[in-house]
Amino acid sequence: MKRLLPIALAIGAMLLAATANGELVKFGNLVLTADGGFTPRTLPRRAFAPIEFKGRADLRAVDGGIPVSVRRIVLEFDRDGRLGTAGLPTCDPALIAAATTEVARAACANSIVGTGHVGALIAAEDGSRLKASSPLTIFNGPPEGGRPTAILHVRLATPAPQTLVLTVPIEKRGGEYRYRATIDVPPIAGGRGSLVHVDATVGRRYRFRGSPRSYVSARCSDGVLQTHGRFEFADGSLVDGSVQRGCTVR
Repeated sequence: MKRLLPIALAIGAMLLAATANGELVKFGNLVLTADGGFTPRTLPRRAFAPIEFKGRADLRAVDGGIPVSVRRIVLEFDRDGRLGTAGLPTCDPALIAAATTEVARAACANSIVGTGHVGALIAAEDGSRLKASSPLTIFNGPPEGGRPTAILHVRLATPAPQTLVLTVPIEKRGGEYRYRATIDVPPIAGGRGSLVHVDATVGRRYRFRGSPRSYVSARCSDGVLQTHGRFEFADGSLVDGSVQRGCTVR
């Protein structure tokens, strides 16, 4: 039976979090912790100013086993946030489909908008657990249907080399949230693995037609930035919630 839990721990929430010790939620056999923040915290009321996100999240099973795997993450971002890709080079996913991290970053160096790390736990054939980790690279992707995309690249080496290249469509919307991003997480190690860690720094400043630009920007029109997230797990569980974080008007 599906479980619907109102919590504020989507990846976007993680990146907007500002608590010193992070946030923790326990549901069933799973424990999810997240912490992070954005800078600067002081922003204009009407104009958009460049910002940078930093954050991390960890998932573990209470019984010490491999946590149930995440299958889809849907994120919605505050109307006071803005994504800017005009003049920013894009990375063709086919170009890095089988590439190592070093090769992928070299091939699309001008398209990088974020970096970090991911970790996974994988069930070995002998019943033991294997730990796998990889750098995470986020590229500006080619538009789809006139909408921007982000390309996530991960190269896991254990138990066998596996390259994950995910195209994340970013939909612009009206109302309370300006953008919606949908991440479909593929099976890890043939379905025997589960994502247990992610940390990321997202932000890129560049110039286009002689003017400074920023991949992510924000304003502080009402003293609050908020995001909404939905996690869908392989066992049918759902985690859905939103978070608000204060900002200061410059």
